[in-house]
Amino acid sequence: MQKISTCLWFDGQASEAAEFYTSTFDHSSMGQTTPGPDGTTLTVEFEIEGREFLGLNGGPAFTFNEAVSLVVNCDSQEEVDRYWGALLVGGEESQCGWLKDKFGLSWQIVPTAMSGLLSGPDPAGAQRAMEAMLKMRKLDINILQKAYDGD
Repeated sequence: MQKISTCLWFDGQASEAAEFYTSTFDHSSMGQTTPGPDGTTLTVEFEIEGREFLGLNGGPAFTFNEAVSLVVNCDSQEEVDRYWGALLVGGEESQCGWLKDKFGLSWQIVPTAMSGLLSGPDPAGAQRAMEAMLKMRKLDINILQKAYDGD
């Protein structure tokens, strides 16, 4: 058990969300569920890529917003495309690699190459990469690299 894990508050969709997330990410699994007083699921434990989560069906009192997001570090454009496409189903795009899934949870789908492009040895290239990123929704590694290179 992790010392610190994440609890996600849902309005009756915790099991559906947990199943969606564990089917989207490799190395993920469903855990135990706790029944509520009315027989529906109160909580569901699940793990995504080694990180523990608790889905809580807490009702409509609280909803997700962009103040908290989950970052998915992607090693390739194929991975960016895969997670972007899967998490976007029923959700909505934002800018700079951000999206909200169908449950309202915010995600950042980020190529691992971004850190090198935004903090590389060429400050002008980093600025061009930043400007290119600010115009994107889903991040495109090739376009960001070309911007950094000045192409």
